Amino acid sequence: MPITDFSTLQTQLGVLTWPLLLCAFLALMICLERSALFLHQTLLSIWPKKQAWVMSLRQSSSMATTENVSALLTQTSAQQDLLARGATLLLKQVHQPKVLREELLSLWLNKQQRDLQAGLKVLQVIGIISPLLGLLGTVLGLIDMFAQLGQSQGPVTPAQLSAGLGLAMNTTAAGLIIAVPAITAAHLFGIWAQGQCLRAGHVLNQLNLWLAGIEDISIDSNQYQAFSQVSSTEQKSAFNSHSQIEPQT
Repeated sequence: MPITDFSTLQTQLGVLTWPLLLCAFLALMICLERSALFLHQTLLSIWPKKQAWVMSLRQSSSMATTENVSALLTQTSAQQDLLARGATLLLKQVHQPKVLREELLSLWLNKQQRDLQAGLKVLQVIGIISPLLGLLGTVLGLIDMFAQLGQSQGPVTPAQLSAGLGLAMNTTAAGLIIAVPAITAAHLFGIWAQGQCLRAGHVLNQLNLWLAGIEDISIDSNQYQAFSQVSSTEQKSAFNSHSQIEPQT
């Protein structure tokens, strides 16, 4: 039965059967590998025990001391998710200047984004090539159909035309069936990889500020508490100075 099915498939797709099957196989393998990575990273990010150090850092209002950094490093080094690995990298370089840590963090995030997007370019290329292969198969099928019709001695019937056109259009349909899921998966996985790196970079930048000596940084807040305290102090002083100015007549 498999041999019969493959023979039927090869009859319908013609000489482009193997190229289309190769594109379909590569796209399927890349999608399965990226899906496994997506599920693994998602489970690591939502697992409560894996993010305990983030909660402890959120609740901390003290400055970065040697004891705090060592305790935090012990928690993050035992985990393998993206955020914990980035935090471990920063904590190990706590004695370096803030600018060097930022450069190191930028290089590391770029590498992680490339790793998360591995194979997506190939998936996009498959999504572009597959319809073109299908179109090429259609053109070759039409050429073969008209060649056979030209050799026939009798009149051309609508049944012969419909059968020939149906076989010629099979390759276009096969190419689109491969291309649409491949392009969709490539864009979805790309959006997910970019979001992962942006979220990790946001938390790691605030961790870097905490290591630099800024107190009361709330990771889940829209603004830093230390900066808001400075801003409120400046606003009060500006209001007091403005109230002391008498209006001129």
